[in-house]
Amino acid sequence: MTNYLSFIRLQWPLITFGFLSVFWGNIGQSFFLSWFGADIQRELSISAAQYGLYYAVGTLASSAVIMIIGGMVDKYPPRLLIVILAVFLALACVLMAQLSSVLMLCVTLFLLRLCGQGLLPHTAQTIMIRSFEKQRGKAISLASSGVAVGEAILPSIIIALIAWLGWRHSWYVFAASVLVLYLPLGYWLLVKSALQKAPVRKAKKEEAGDASGRRDVLKDWRFWLILPTSLAAPFLVTGVFIQQNFLLEQKMWSSALLASGFIAYGVSHWFSAMVAGSLVDKFSAKSLLLYLPMPLLAALIILVIFDGAWSVFVFMTLFGTGIGALNTVINAAWAEIYGTKAIGSIRAMMTSLMIFATAASPLLFGLMIEQGWNDTQLFGLLAWGMLLVSILNVPAYLSFKKR
Repeated sequence: MTNYLSFIRLQWPLITFGFLSVFWGNIGQSFFLSWFGADIQRELSISAAQYGLYYAVGTLASSAVIMIIGGMVDKYPPRLLIVILAVFLALACVLMAQLSSVLMLCVTLFLLRLCGQGLLPHTAQTIMIRSFEKQRGKAISLASSGVAVGEAILPSIIIALIAWLGWRHSWYVFAASVLVLYLPLGYWLLVKSALQKAPVRKAKKEEAGDASGRRDVLKDWRFWLILPTSLAAPFLVTGVFIQQNFLLEQKMWSSALLASGFIAYGVSHWFSAMVAGSLVDKFSAKSLLLYLPMPLLAALIILVIFDGAWSVFVFMTLFGTGIGALNTVINAAWAEIYGTKAIGSIRAMMTSLMIFATAASPLLFGLMIEQGWNDTQLFGLLAWGMLLVSILNVPAYLSFKKR
């Protein structure tokens, strides 16, 4: 922790910018939007299935656009990008406040997922990766902790705003927060850090500069073996959380019990990201890849074998550990393997695939549930899948050890 504090004292403007960008990006995250689902369905007279379809359409469309334009962070000044993204995120909030049709809903969800879940955190993390070398793990973990902090405090704020102003007017508050708080703060922090005045550091020959873009990455056999690991956490966590009613019914847990488990999830998410950041800086991200699937595999085994109330906290802690460590290690690994020259383009591709995974898992889980699968069958299959993911990592890991 002392190392973190020293690092923050030295680099606080840029680190704070990364944290705030990821934090405000929570406006487009599933856990944030889930608090408005029932009101939206009631207002537009649509079913839960229809709402899920429109949500998937908006999410997949944003995924496709990120794949196309996400590389702009390699070409344009960060200050220009955050102005554009903040304006469009605020616009999406205003559209949600004025929601009146299904078409408007799809456009709004697209913008929220594009700017909030996608491009704002993507821009921040890319800047962290490119700006730091020896402290890259710490920079990524500190910025990504904006999600964990959001998961911990935003639900209470949302509930209070809805009770006070109603669900529509709450979105005006979110829009104002983007334009009045985030945008001037983020812009000032970028100026303070003198990011544009200092040239990006020249990467070491063995670490960076080899990959000129996505085409080089896609030709690397190691990428295809690591890819399942990078997508496993968002795929599993989103699927389980969105289909949590199935979990509650099968395990006979109360919603209050699961809600209390989210505290363990949030704490472990944040803590594992911090620990992973230090380990990346000490050992390298490539050396940690082999261990990333282990917490998720252990969580699924717990879900298969145990039903007791205590198991809620164990599996939620393991889920939080898995997704917290993965974000830090994987982002650092791409820079170590392929360099920082085209890291924005590479991360855009990965962000797009991640969003696609979060759209696919609720649908796939739902189909299995409708076919009559029970919890042992579903989580058992997923556990075997995670074991396969772990095995796929081995050849790539060994190839790195030889260098």
